[in-house]
Amino acid sequence: MADTGAIGRSPGIGALGIGIAQFAPGDDTSANLMAMRDLAARAVERGAALVVFPEYSSYFTPQLGAHSVAAAQSLDGEFVDGLRVLATVFGVHIVAGMLESTDDPTKLSNTLVALDPHGELVAIYRKLHLYDAFGQRESDWVLAGNVETPQTFEVAGLVVGLQTCYDIRFPEVTRRLVDAGADIVLLPSEWVRGPLKEQHWRTLVTARAIENTVYFAAADQAPPIGAGNSMIVDPMGVELVTIGENSGVAVGWATAERIAQVRAVNPALGLRRFGVHPL
Repeated sequence: MADTGAIGRSPGIGALGIGIAQFAPGDDTSANLMAMRDLAARAVERGAALVVFPEYSSYFTPQLGAHSVAAAQSLDGEFVDGLRVLATVFGVHIVAGMLESTDDPTKLSNTLVALDPHGELVAIYRKLHLYDAFGQRESDWVLAGNVETPQTFEVAGLVVGLQTCYDIRFPEVTRRLVDAGADIVLLPSEWVRGPLKEQHWRTLVTARAIENTVYFAAADQAPPIGAGNSMIVDPMGVELVTIGENSGVAVGWATAERIAQVRAVNPALGLRRFGVHPL
């Protein structure tokens, strides 16, 4: 497994180390957890207190189908139990995407889970906007999440919010997270490769960070299906760290001081004249 070894600027007092972990999960949950353990270990060695993995980290095949529904698990299943072990062993917050079972025997939920260093679930997010675009039909097999008050959690005094992949094309999702107090937005993804898709990814991640003056940590799957390019962008749109096409880990640092500094010169949140309301 190749590794970029990328690390952002040296941490200061009160800085939060965020590790983005990029890999290509397969259809073996146990093997995926083993790969995630290795990546988490590298992230922690470099100072990460929060490690973010891609969408569909529990189980992935190039096409969704009945096999995907069969592989879905409850929140007390093997995958979340495995994440609980990682969080407690390494003493960090862990965020990852999974296939969650539902009451509908023909559908699953595309779910993000966040666990704290004690192994407790501190946030759950079910993807709101399904990937019915670019020739794909995620809704054939996945239930869209309900529009609810965002679940956030705190790490090192910074508030963290969650969204998934295609959600980034809908700026209202990030704005609602910021309205709920988020300083950092995490974006586990399986951003399918294709014409101009890498450009879209980099533009949208950067735009969401700039317009909301927050940190954005986007963890994508590695090729051959995912586009890679996992990255952390700061509130001014500065790309702190990036992973290219290989599997690996990069660590960047977030501070409340940087957010305040940017908002002092770009008070866009305070100057806006429109709110966000669910349809």
